[in-house]
Amino acid sequence: MIVKKAEFIKSSPDYTLCPQSNLPEYAFIGRSNVGKSSLINMLTNRHKLAQVSSTPGKTVLINHFLINDEWHLVDLPGYGYAKTYKSKRDELKLMIEGYILKREQLTLLFVLVDGRHEPQNIDIDFINGLGENQTPFALIFTKADKLSKSALTHNMDKFKIKLSEMWEEIPPIFVESAETGAGKQEILDYIEKINSSI
Repeated sequence: MIVKKAEFIKSSPDYTLCPQSNLPEYAFIGRSNVGKSSLINMLTNRHKLAQVSSTPGKTVLINHFLINDEWHLVDLPGYGYAKTYKSKRDELKLMIEGYILKREQLTLLFVLVDGRHEPQNIDIDFINGLGENQTPFALIFTKADKLSKSALTHNMDKFKIKLSEMWEEIPPIFVESAETGAGKQEILDYIEKINSSI
């Protein structure tokens, strides 16, 4: 797939206020500062489509983008950001859960994991929750350019071992770098493959 058109549609504080559409939706989520905005900008060939910030927790709404007039890319708030009021954390948690559990148009959730780190409980717990709710998802290990290939492989292998404690089958895994463009085509082709089967 080649992204020829990407446009912002709407920001919503609740899944019930998201755009009325029958188009498939691919949502992106991860811990705060995992590189989500940089990945979205890379996938869409737009430098500022999603706001990149050095301050974690910048995304606080459900952001819809229309891609090639064929599908929606959805930028969800990050999970696990501690440096904010508990009431705000709870509000974001409810927003995320509402979208993931009740948004019928959600076709696949891409869960972003920082490739620089060994498995984090917050990521494992979130992923296990998706399994309990039978939410279809794939994993994207981000920031692949920030460490050696062997170190990345080490972290990914540890992550797979951790997942295998709860999962019989490991979900699809992608590796990306917004700096080098690695993983871009594989992710877009995967989306195209799913779209063609719907």
